[in-house]
Amino acid sequence: MDRLYVQISRGRLAVMDFSPTSYILAAICATALALALKLYRSSKLNHIPSVGYSSWLGSYISAFKYLTNAAEILREGYAKHKEMPFKVPTFNRWIVFIGRNHLQDIKKFGDDELSFLESAKDFLKTDHLLGPDIGANPYHISVVRIHLAHSFGLYYPCIKDEVHIAFEELLDLKDNAWKSVVAAETMRKIVCRVSNRVYVGLPLCRDPDWIELNSRFAFDWITDANILKMFPVFLAPFVSKILPNTAATIQRAVKHLEPVIKERLRIMSEHEDEWSDKPDDILQWLIDEKQESSARLFTLRLLAINFASLYSTANVRYHSVSFEDDLIFRQTFTQALYNLAAYPQYVKPLREEVDAIIQEHGWTTEATALMQKVDSFLAETQRHQGVLLVTIQRKAMKDLTLSDGTFIPKGTYLFVPTYVVHRNSAVYEDPDVFDPFRFSRHHTDRNEDTRHQMLAMSQDYLPFGYGKHVCPGRFLVTYEMKTMLAHILTSYDVKFEDGVSRPASIHWDMTVIADPTVRVMFRKRAKN
Repeated sequence: MDRLYVQISRGRLAVMDFSPTSYILAAICATALALALKLYRSSKLNHIPSVGYSSWLGSYISAFKYLTNAAEILREGYAKHKEMPFKVPTFNRWIVFIGRNHLQDIKKFGDDELSFLESAKDFLKTDHLLGPDIGANPYHISVVRIHLAHSFGLYYPCIKDEVHIAFEELLDLKDNAWKSVVAAETMRKIVCRVSNRVYVGLPLCRDPDWIELNSRFAFDWITDANILKMFPVFLAPFVSKILPNTAATIQRAVKHLEPVIKERLRIMSEHEDEWSDKPDDILQWLIDEKQESSARLFTLRLLAINFASLYSTANVRYHSVSFEDDLIFRQTFTQALYNLAAYPQYVKPLREEVDAIIQEHGWTTEATALMQKVDSFLAETQRHQGVLLVTIQRKAMKDLTLSDGTFIPKGTYLFVPTYVVHRNSAVYEDPDVFDPFRFSRHHTDRNEDTRHQMLAMSQDYLPFGYGKHVCPGRFLVTYEMKTMLAHILTSYDVKFEDGVSRPASIHWDMTVIADPTVRVMFRKRAKN
């Protein structure tokens, strides 16, 4: 078996096996067809300047460069064209990048004109890998949005509890000794446990196999979607049937959830509204909607939401439940942990803030909201080491004209280069420097508080997207991250191993990945 695909997983490079003999003829045909289709599509965008080669063969050279160094391509495009649109080739399509001055166009056009959902479906191949059902009726979006936004305070004690227990169990520190752990792997497990305490509750949220398969599903989905994107659209239904990864993980998840769902449905049928100790988690919220009873469909929705809360290499949000939440959550928090170990001079002011607030308010949502330096530290981590170079994308569903007069033909993919926006020197002083209290300095003006919070949505700060499709899970993600960082500050000392400095990130396509091999040392906090 030749090894054709490499992915970063669980703190190491995992290699997936595929036999080339079964694909070679299809690949040749697919390449020829893709070349012809791409050439045809590019002719419709001749009026938009290109970054890199624009010829049919040269564009593939530029596509490979974009795959391996997209940040440089985006910087080059912005330097040449400023806020004007420019296009960049990928292996199977052209992408048009628009500036922050076009964000009002994103807000103005309806979903029947610029569609987030269709862009997500095309890039993630959801209809082929998950089936069309949850996309056709994505009721889980409103369920998650309403419950988390209106009743978040009710779930915070569970989040806090799981954060404290997960760190204690997974670090397993002895006395005052230092212990070295693989940072990315440890944070992955903690993040998954904390999120699943809200998604499926106890005891499943602590089941090692459930934790592992949810992390595995994220990589499996992306792997299969990336393979499908190498083929023309009409071949995708056939190729998807021989990709084993996503389907196998879904079936594994069904085995966990099916008995839980059947038991809950049985109790509901017997007790109706008299179920006094009914679970209060996302799974139960979905069941209460009574729109379906299939364990597989419930499982798919939970996996998609978990993908929303657990993956760190996706480039789009899936059905408005942030497809990159774990990317934002796990990767941002791993990057924040690296920053905490790399810049120990900031630990003291962060600790002083957290200690004072917890002493006065305890572990509550109100207390977490008051942690302005902690908020700023994480917000700056998202800005400086943002895990996605692009957080806003749409597909043109009809011919459109942008506010600057640029014609956008139907079928065009529009992206906003978040990486460039977050490094705009006209907005951010020394934008390439990590300044952890950059945002908290604005809090001296009470009128500026909300605008400079990590949760804020503005034209200059876009980690959670922009407009009506801004990530609805950002409240949960933000409070989870702030609680985790506050817990580390109050409970542990951290540092890199001797001779290790802050690791560089890994760039692949539109993703910025925290080095998954680096170890961080923990010990119980030394009390002064």
